[in-house]
Order: sequence, then structure tokens, then C-alpha cells
Amino acid sequence: MSDQRPHFSSFRQRLLDRQRMFGTFVKLPTTQVIEMLGQIGYDFIIIDQEHAALDRGMTELMIFAARASNLAPVVRIAEFTEAKVLSALDSGAMGIMVPHVASVEKATAIVRASHYSGGSRGFVGLSRASNWGSAGPVKHMALQDSQIAVIPMIEDQHAIDIAGDIARVDGIDALFIGRGDLTASFRDDPEAATKVAEISRHVAAAAKAANTPLMMLPTSKSDFEFAASIGASAMVISSDHGFIRSAATAALKDYGA
Repeated sequence: MSDQRPHFSSFRQRLLDRQRMFGTFVKLPTTQVIEMLGQIGYDFIIIDQEHAALDRGMTELMIFAARASNLAPVVRIAEFTEAKVLSALDSGAMGIMVPHVASVEKATAIVRASHYSGGSRGFVGLSRASNWGSAGPVKHMALQDSQIAVIPMIEDQHAIDIAGDIARVDGIDALFIGRGDLTASFRDDPEAATKVAEISRHVAAAAKAANTPLMMLPTSKSDFEFAASIGASAMVISSDHGFIRSAATAALKDYGA
């Protein structure tokens, strides 16, 4: 049966069009899991350099597996530097996700590092991103500028009130609400969940006002409905770690252990 999904290179346009898409975080240094996710029908993966031991070499192999499986590979870099952005993009990533973006200046710098035209992205003619030179330099640069998604994470309390300003930075393609870090920032506050839900509504409203798409990670069916109700269109469902743990737990329970 042929794969009827849109091509992975359309990820940014589908994101901008608010098409419903499903992805997951990938933390294991392997390609096989990525191949399976592509066969199952996910739209994108987020290769998690922030919270997993993934070096450039392994990240490049994971990007290769994603593209071969018609999954759009997004890389969450551990921290923002131009070199880290360039490494991911030259390896063939279709999106850059950056944690802890809490200023317009940082958002602007990320956009510049991710783009050729009007930006500061270093050029290389032979790379996976350029299909090993087959596109030609001018077409390669134009395609990359039109296809690469730039996604800052709003996950700090001091970023909440400027989320709209970050969303309005030219070249920011979506906001991702990092509810895990936001929740952790409240420590043992019994009202943490309520406060983070209100923060999410605030950031979602700011993104909508800026005409910027929203990405979220729902943790249950009801949470998915909440995320959708406030405007999230790209949904990140768990992670490879999470899938293994939940499936292994369910299997043990099913067999009466």
C-alpha cells in the first residue's frame, strides 16, 4: 500500500495551515523506532537533544531515518547557538525547536540562524539538506527558507507576558507551550495544574492574536480536547520512552503479573 501522507517537506506549510498533525519526542539513539513511527503514520518526530544523549552523528542518522520514513524531523536543540542550529539543518532537519525562549531578541536570533535570506545561516552546497547538491545553490537556499519551521518553546514564567511579542517575530512559525517546565516551576503548589492551564490559555490567546500556530503535548484524551479547544493544531503525543513504558506496563498487567 502506498503512503498517502503528505511529503515530510510540507511540514512547515501544514503547520502554518493549522492542519491537524501528530508527532512524538524521540530520545533513544536508534533508527528502528523512527521507521516504525513512520509506518504507523505519524507526521513528525522531535529529536530531543535537550533531554537525551544524542550527539551530531546519531542525530544525523535519526534525521536520515525520519526522511526515509516520510516523517518530518524536527530537532529540539539543547540550547541555542548558531552552530547547533546549523548542524541540525545541514543534516536535514525540517524544523528547529528551541527551549526556554523568553525574549524577542533570542527569538530573532534563532530566526536569523535558521535562514539564508535576511539571516546568518552558513552555506554548504553538499549536504542532506541540499539533496547533495542536486537542487543547485540558489534553489536550495530558497527551498530551505520556505520549508524550515522555527518553533520556540514558551516554558518560563517570565516569558508568558511577552509570548505574543515572540510569536510576532517575523520567521517564527509556531509556539510550543512547555507545560512540563511551567508546572515544575510551581514546585509543590497544589494549584499548579490550574495555574498552568490558565497560562496555556493566555499563551494560546497571544498566539492566536499574532496569527501564529500552536503546538502542545497532551497527556490524555481529555487534555487533548483541552489543547484543541484553545487552538493547538500540532499535537506531540508522548515519547518513545513513554510508549515503551506504557506498553510494557500494560503487557505485564494483562499477563497477571
